[in-house]
Amino acid sequence: MKLLVFAHVPPPVHGQSQMVQYLVDGFRADPGLDIEVYHVDARLSDSLEDVGSARGGKLSRLMGFVLQALKLRIQHGIHDLYYVPSPPKRNSLYRDWLVLLFLRPFFRRIHFHWHAVGLGTWLETTARPWERWISHALMCGMHRSIVLSDFNRADAAKLRPQFTHVVGNGIPDPVPEYSKSLGLQRAARFRQRREQGGEVRVLFLALCSRDKGVFDALESVALANAAGAAGRHTLRFRLVVAGTFPTPELEREFDERTRELGHQDRVERIGFVQGEDKLAALRAADLFLFPTYYSAEGQPLSLLEAMAHGLPLVTTRWRAIPGLLPAGYPGLVEPRVPEAGAQALVTMATRSDGTLERIEFERRFALTAHLKALATALRSGVR
Repeated sequence: MKLLVFAHVPPPVHGQSQMVQYLVDGFRADPGLDIEVYHVDARLSDSLEDVGSARGGKLSRLMGFVLQALKLRIQHGIHDLYYVPSPPKRNSLYRDWLVLLFLRPFFRRIHFHWHAVGLGTWLETTARPWERWISHALMCGMHRSIVLSDFNRADAAKLRPQFTHVVGNGIPDPVPEYSKSLGLQRAARFRQRREQGGEVRVLFLALCSRDKGVFDALESVALANAAGAAGRHTLRFRLVVAGTFPTPELEREFDERTRELGHQDRVERIGFVQGEDKLAALRAADLFLFPTYYSAEGQPLSLLEAMAHGLPLVTTRWRAIPGLLPAGYPGLVEPRVPEAGAQALVTMATRSDGTLERIEFERRFALTAHLKALATALRSGVR
């Protein structure tokens, strides 16, 4: 199977671009998957803040990528196009229209890989009638939709694909010697917390937007520390914020709220991290806090990375996230309820040493299994 991948890889670094990188590199490295990849790195943004913006110069760059794709299609006789559709955002959706207007007639099969959630429902409930009409004309009836979980299936079905497959994300194991190294350290720190209390490092690792939960993370940590000051436990929580703020105004608001709570010495800002710096932040943490209510949330790679590092999670019952964790997982809380997050922080700090989370990662989210399942889905029914 020859597959043209029309999607960007890092930079900028976020879950979708990282998964595209894994697909391109993984398919090329394993001939046994039987997919020959041709890649158009359709990157329109130079930073996370720029993603989805209507900036000058993007249109000409986009049309250059379209021409590159058509050239590859003709030169190599490619019949299959892999595309990642937009979240429910107008600028990104209009980009999809242009790409599909020019490319759809030239490909026998188009495979949508839905990393974001909510476009189908947005088209039904929020889009203007003409936006709905154009979207249906250009995006309905594709050969295949690949979704991250059963939760996403209904939304993708609103655009009536011929086939739908569920393929969860997977990542390379960042700590292959976990049981002989980091796992032993986590167990020792856990015993110390239960017996003596002390500081608990809580990591928030994401874009520092309101709907990704950075403000709720701050409130939860402050409430957990207030409970400790009142004598209800012997733990002291330190929030480590790894990520950039989408606007300077939001960053100033976060700093101001930190001062209002008197938490300047309990919040550590380390900015955007990647590579070894990100791995170091994950290794140094004791808990992972991600109280997201982002409308297009798919299957956050940050949660998989945290599980791989044996970090107990406090996250939200939001979109497909509960499906990542065992039934009854005590670190799941309702979105936008910092009080529940505070209680879960105390619970997870004294209940889990990360073993369960690490086992769940090894069982379900290995990159090799993900690539095999993705290749099987893409080749299914293709002759």
